[in-house]
Amino acid sequence: MISFGPPRAVRRPSLTPMIDVVFLLLVFFMLAARFGHDLSLPMTTGGGAADYDGPPRLVVIGPDTLTLNGQAVAPDALAVALAPLMSDPGDIVVLRPAEGVPLSRLIEVRDTLAAAGLNRLMVVE
Repeated sequence: MISFGPPRAVRRPSLTPMIDVVFLLLVFFMLAARFGHDLSLPMTTGGGAADYDGPPRLVVIGPDTLTLNGQAVAPDALAVALAPLMSDPGDIVVLRPAEGVPLSRLIEVRDTLAAAGLNRLMVVE
């Protein structure tokens, strides 16, 4: 008869590789969750129609154009064109993106106005 030697004791699997994988997944999801916060756009909820005061300040955002109350205006001259229509920088400016305008274009206009000190913006459809 063939002899294969004495039987070996059953070895339990090592948990070290599984623990390493769990910690790597934990670190990955912690970093991935953190990156999502950097992409958020700070917005506040607006009040009712009674909060609006003064002359109209409607900025229509097109794919390549901007109009202020129906008059074409360059993006860098938008804050200057809004100045005579505002009594103080806290007045509301209404932004209306045209159909099919990407969100990035709206953010560009918002950043331009924020750089000029105009932070009270209302976005309408």
